[in-house]
Amino acid sequence: MQIVPHSDRFASAGQITPDDVARIAAAGYRSIICTRPDGESGADQPTSQDLRTAALKHGLQFAYLPVKPGQITASDAERFAQLLDDLPDPILAYCRSGNRATTLYQLAASPAAAQAPSAPAVLPACDWDGAGFDIVVIGGGFAGIAVTASLLRRQPYLNIAIVEPADHHDYQPAWTLVGGGVYDAKKTRRPMASVIPEGVKWIRAAATRVEPHNNLVRLDSGETVTYRDLIVTPGLRLAWERIPGLEETLGKHGVTSNYCYDLAPYTWQLVEQMKAGTALFTQPVMPIKCAGAPQKAMYLACDYWRRTGVLSKVNVEFNLAGAVLFGVAVFVPPLMKYVERYNAKLAFSSNLVAIDGPSRTATFETKDANGKVARVEKRFDMIHVVPPQVPPDFIRDSELADEGGWCEVDHATLQHPRFSNVFSLGDVCSAPNAKTGAAARKQAVIVAENLLAARGGKPLAYRYDGYGACPLTVERGKVVLAEFGYGGKLLPTFPLNPTRPSRFMWFLKASVLPRFYWSGVLKGREWLTRAGRD
Repeated sequence: MQIVPHSDRFASAGQITPDDVARIAAAGYRSIICTRPDGESGADQPTSQDLRTAALKHGLQFAYLPVKPGQITASDAERFAQLLDDLPDPILAYCRSGNRATTLYQLAASPAAAQAPSAPAVLPACDWDGAGFDIVVIGGGFAGIAVTASLLRRQPYLNIAIVEPADHHDYQPAWTLVGGGVYDAKKTRRPMASVIPEGVKWIRAAATRVEPHNNLVRLDSGETVTYRDLIVTPGLRLAWERIPGLEETLGKHGVTSNYCYDLAPYTWQLVEQMKAGTALFTQPVMPIKCAGAPQKAMYLACDYWRRTGVLSKVNVEFNLAGAVLFGVAVFVPPLMKYVERYNAKLAFSSNLVAIDGPSRTATFETKDANGKVARVEKRFDMIHVVPPQVPPDFIRDSELADEGGWCEVDHATLQHPRFSNVFSLGDVCSAPNAKTGAAARKQAVIVAENLLAARGGKPLAYRYDGYGACPLTVERGKVVLAEFGYGGKLLPTFPLNPTRPSRFMWFLKASVLPRFYWSGVLKGREWLTRAGRD
């Protein structure tokens, strides 16, 4: 159980158990709100009645306000606000991951945001009438919102729907900074309603199947959505379950990951508390989103331990499933200087395959120079895990998928090679670029221009060069900004030595880019996109 405080009177958490209630009471909480419907995930989920009984036993108030994923209404927010007024505080609200509880709190705290004139038309799956759209966008993450905003800048009259079940939108690039103790997690999350572009229909449901021959998307509610053009941007899936023992130990026993909103603060807690022992960091088989993030977690942790004088007492090891530290060779020497500075051990061809949290033991599958595979157990006091990452099931099993399960696209135009009215961008598309937010920012312009050209019967003139960027935070206050395209070609934005750690790039990463994200990219502002034409 990882508790995330949002104010002095409210916190959220993922699923709790009756055994957790004693700890919640000991932490000073006086009330619990359950926002997860009973039976949502089967018999392993404790019932609200079981938790009510445990809460009353420890002198806590308990309230049950069940909300389905992606279907929070204004009425739900009002009822939640009333509970915040009625129940004794501090209050802890929980659901499966903590997301619904957090969103309800945000909406209850700012009800005007959900009712503002510019708010999107929200169409829950249960209210869906089956009407078609000019364009359907699957996914309300960075790529989906950015490309929608770019389309509307060019043709404001387009009838667009975004299919997205989540109630919130996250600025994920800052989670590494949260794990390094230099950024507030709450600043990385906003209600989804606040980022959906004005005039766009938001369908609060999950896509479960795409039928490109019928121009149709099936939803988890049983309804369908039809389109003239489709943009596929659901991102990728974090496959925590592929590492046995990981899911049940995340957020405790020293096991953490900056790839999860709820866990990034726990990373910092572990780093701050570490005075001696073994710290393991992992990187799975590629592709993953932000390939530099696994080592950024290590650098920021080591820098803190160096500054506080305990680094010499911490055994740091970075286990990589691959054979190189970074995929673009020119950036390896400056990164190796920091690996040596922090006296970190690199274990190449070492892939995490199992973890036992209570015994603090991680099992790695290793491969030697002769290809011999072995399993090695390593003890840890803390471990930062990056999970395997795979295409969403409904894309992998569809006609849109390539051999690897990703949404197949022409690497230059980002148009599907077999279905001309389908485009894709972001982490799910098959283009062999680094899966970063910077790549999606560039791709959004390419897709907007080319899709509109295709609608008008014109040639697709815009070409994606594979641009991606990875701000490698090698220490607090310095960043190596790796910008590159297809084939590792360097594509620097600024006239500076890209391999040199820079304070300016730190300022860009920590201060400028978050503001640019919320107020620029998501609003359709396309500064420095360098969209190329034939």
